[in-house]
Amino acid sequence: MRITAIKNLVRKDVPIYYRRLFSGILVIELVDKTIESHIDFTVETKPTGVNEIIINNMDSIDYPLLPLTKEVKKFLSVLDETGGLPST
Repeated sequence: MRITAIKNLVRKDVPIYYRRLFSGILVIELVDKTIESHIDFTVETKPTGVNEIIINNMDSIDYPLLPLTKEVKKFLSVLDETGGLPST
């Protein structure tokens, strides 16, 4: 399993400055097929300055949930660190 991209990524307006809400379509490569799944997630900056990624909603996929969630959070964390998430 590999996360290849996130399409149609949109940032939603939130009045709280330390929370950023996003939605998009996650592209996941499994062994024999490619799946697209809708995802809603939040990036919250903690008082220590560390960003925490919270997956609020994701379409059901026929794959074990724990490894999938771990890979998605790692992919989104790299996107956030490299400036790949929309700022507005």
